[in-house]
Amino acid sequence: MNYTDADLSRIIEMAWEDRTPFEAIELQFGISSTQVVKLMRSSMSEGCFKVWRQRHAGRKTKHQQLRSPHVQRAYCKTQYKHR
Repeated sequence: MNYTDADLSRIIEMAWEDRTPFEAIELQFGISSTQVVKLMRSSMSEGCFKVWRQRHAGRKTKHQQLRSPHVQRAYCKTQYKHR
């Protein structure tokens, strides 16, 4: 994988987002969910990686096929609003 620092930063950001499915990351960057996990493991400390895995294990919004058809947006409506 030859990604720029900006690309790697965006992939990691998308992986942390609850509502961004792995398929969106694959569509945008050509990296599968398995490769995202490997990237996250190599990019973070062990503790941080464990927190991320626990947070996303079984989360239906991270996999397009498991998502409810009612989930139409990729992020929480308050995610990009300044508080």
